[in-house]
Formats: sequence, structure tokens, C-alpha cells
Amino acid sequence: MADTVALTHSRVLTIALPIMISNITVPLLGLVDTGVVGQMGEAAPIGAVGLGAVVLSAVYWIFGFLRMGTTGLTAQAMGAGNRAEVAAMLTRVLMIGLMGGLVLIVLQWPIVAAAMGLAEGSDEVEGLAQRYISIRIWSAPAAIAIFGINGWLIARERTASILLLQIWMNGLNIVLDLVFVLGLGWGVAGVAGATFLAEWSGLAFGLWLCRAAFRVPDWRDWARVFDRARLIHMAAVNTDIMIRSVLLTTGFAAFMFLGARFGDVTLAGNQILIQFVYVTAHALDGFALAAETLVGQAMGARSRARVRQGAVLTSLWGLGICVGLMAGYALLGGLIIDVMTTAEGVREVARDYLVWVALAPALGMPSFMLDGIFIGATRTRDMRNMMVLSFAGYVLALVVLVPGLENHGLWAALMIFFVLRAVTLAARYPALERAAVRSGPCPMH
Repeated sequence: MADTVALTHSRVLTIALPIMISNITVPLLGLVDTGVVGQMGEAAPIGAVGLGAVVLSAVYWIFGFLRMGTTGLTAQAMGAGNRAEVAAMLTRVLMIGLMGGLVLIVLQWPIVAAAMGLAEGSDEVEGLAQRYISIRIWSAPAAIAIFGINGWLIARERTASILLLQIWMNGLNIVLDLVFVLGLGWGVAGVAGATFLAEWSGLAFGLWLCRAAFRVPDWRDWARVFDRARLIHMAAVNTDIMIRSVLLTTGFAAFMFLGARFGDVTLAGNQILIQFVYVTAHALDGFALAAETLVGQAMGARSRARVRQGAVLTSLWGLGICVGLMAGYALLGGLIIDVMTTAEGVREVARDYLVWVALAPALGMPSFMLDGIFIGATRTRDMRNMMVLSFAGYVLALVVLVPGLENHGLWAALMIFFVLRAVTLAARYPALERAAVRSGPCPMH
């Protein structure tokens, strides 16, 4: 059983490093997407890719519960030694992912209309963003199903497989970006087409990585897969995570939408800088995901001591990564901006707000790590409630700061959002530890 393996720095690194490397490829792809259209020397294509990507990310991440809920529930099943439930979980999440993607394809036109109504960008930016979304939306079933595959693999500590999957998907996407945009001159449509092909190929590769699960009958044990009690428990966990994810993605979407009101150049500058924030989030997420696995297994084994040990070990490594990122942004941020765009106005604006990016790792790290700890413990009600409080504070900060400070106020409000998330979750951590006791049955296994 997984919970008998010692919790050491080596084990944390074995889990976290492949995840961290694979996660870094995600915002790296965003950098390439932005960079290839940046070579066109115009602000509008950069802003369009930014708006289109943030709309789809916000919509897709509504289904982020598939990744997070799957990791927590699967890790707890492993901690309890329930291998049949581990296999059945994979089937459930694949079915949910594919159906969710089909729903988004059907609803694509109202989604686009609502998003563009909120963005208030220029006609050129909105037109290009609509074209981007209309192409990428057709790979929604694949993109969402991959959430579930990643969550399942993380819980099983198969992080090397996740690294291979991300390298394949994002490597193919980058190559196709270069061919479609720089080679064939397809512009924004080329960026979208590259992602469409990469996501469907990623689903095929992900299923191949999970092939061992399909060689045993448990994955098609329909009585277990559709067990009412397990589905209700899964729905409760995932609903809480979905509400939390909707508010989180709404926060980032609001950042981009409000930035659009300051003009195409400011929007483009924010789009470049937000990629730095995404790099931060995904790099730190490597250790947050390790926390999900280790804390989840400890909860399944009903061990309070191992919960604390997993939380502390992973957070220490997260702190180290945080310090390195801050130094890197402070020293190399300007150079990276210059590489990403040739538009001088966009370069100047991005440099004006670079200080916020340098602060983001320190202000965001505690919330990222606590997210992982709470997901692993499936303390999703706490996550939902604390996100509601934090989001309310973020909205208040936007109302107070943006009118007077404009784009600086927008960045300040985003940093306040990070801090509020950390403070509220930290207040609930003692209750999480108290729930991890050895006595009594482990639920839903």
C-alpha cells in the first residue's frame, strides 16, 4: 500500500520534479503562442490570443474539478488499499470529460457572445479572438478529458508519465505554431489550429499511458462505476471544487477584461506579463500536486502525523522555488519581454508593470501550496467557502484601486487576491489535521 512508503525529501522530489517540468511547459506554450504573433509587430493579434486563451481557460477550468477531485479521491482510495475503486475512477472521469467537452461545443456561440460583451476590446481584437475560440473549442472534449487523466496519474505517483504527456502535447503545439504562423502566415488562426491538433493527439497518448488499467476488468465494472453512493460523494467533492474554480478563473478573466479597457497596448502588455504569473503558478504547482498525493494518501490511511509531514515537506520545497523565480524575474524579466514582442509600445508598458510579476511568487506561494493540501484531503467545502470570501475581497479591491490607479490598481488587486486566499485557507488548516484520525472507517472506500 502506498501509505507505507516513507515520506522523505527524495520522495517529494520524485513526485514533484516531473510535474514541475511538465507544468512549466504549459505557460511556456503560452509564451510561444504570444511570441509568434508578437513577431507580426502589431498589438491586436497579441491581445486577441490573450483574450481567446483566457476565455477558453476560464471555461475549461470550470471542469478543473476533474483533475483536482480525481487526484484526491484516487489517492485516498490508494491509501486505503482499494485498487478496484482506483480503476473505476478512471472510467468515471473519462466519461465526464468527454461529455463536458461536447456540451461546450454545443454552447460555443453564447459563450463567445458573453465573453466578448464583457471584454470591451477593440473591434479588431474581438474579431480575431472570436476566430481563435471558434477553432479551439472543437478540441474541448479532449482538453477536459486530459484533466481527469492527469489527476489519476498524479494520484498514482506516475508523474513521469505526465511529463511525457505534456512534452508531447506542448512540443507538438510549439512546432505547429512555428509552421502555421511563421511558416504559412496563418496568424491567430494558426495558433488556434496548432492547439486543436495537439489536444486531440494528447488525449490519444494519455489513453495509451493508462493502457494497463484497461487490461483488467475493474475499469468496466459498471456496478461500481455507477455506484450511487460513490457518485454522490464524487459530485459533492467536485461541485465544491467547481465553484472554487469558477471564482478563481473569473478572477483571472476579470483581470484581462478590465485590462482591455485601458487600450490594446496595455492589454498586450498585461498578456505578456500574465504569462510570468502562469509560469509561477505552474512551477509551484509541482510541489502543490505532490502535496495532493501525499496528503491524500495520508488521509486515506487516517494518519494525522503523515498529513502534517507531507504538508511541511512539500511547502519547504515550494518556498525554495519561489525565491528562485523572484530572482529570475527581477534580473531577466526585461530581456524576456523584448524577446516576446517587437512592438516598442507593448515593451514599454510591460516593463512599467514588471515589478508586480517579481512580487507574485512570494505573494502567491502560500495559496498555491494550501490548495494542494486541501485538495488531497478533499476538504473541498473549506476551499469553496474560503474562495468565496477571497473573491469578495478581490472585487472590493478592484472597485477601490482600479479607478484611481488604473492598471497598477488592477495588478495590486490581483496580488491582494492571492494573499486573501492564503490567509483564509490557513485559518482552516487546523480543522484539516483534526479530520485525519486513525479511528473509524475511511469514507467512500
